[in-house]
Amino acid sequence: MDRPAVRVAGFGFRAAATEASLTDALARAGGPTGLTALAAPADKAAAAAITALAARLALPICPVTADALHRPATPTRSAQSLARRGTGSVAEAAALAACGEGARLLTPRKVSNDRMSTCAIATKDLP
Repeated sequence: MDRPAVRVAGFGFRAAATEASLTDALARAGGPTGLTALAAPADKAAAAAITALAARLALPICPVTADALHRPATPTRSAQSLARRGTGSVAEAAALAACGEGARLLTPRKVSNDRMSTCAIATKDLP
């Protein structure tokens, strides 16, 4: 029998990113099937693109604080992300932080075709 799990798609995106850009990054990361939430940096969690995606998928958005983005180790090491956000990958860190202690990445970050957004998916089994 399958154990219940939390499955979160974390996003990093530019201010000009559209819902289509986030949708493309999510599709590249594995798609929305089985997701329980979306996650983004707290200062972008109310952006139009992610709120539109969340509404379409009927999923909550987990805002991730800057401090929480610094905690998870990420396999991707983007120099730009390190300089701006203090993490190797905003998408990976957001997904891991939103899932909580013991989370693991299902997919490393994937970049949208227009290069405006990234998405990574993390999961954690529930007790």
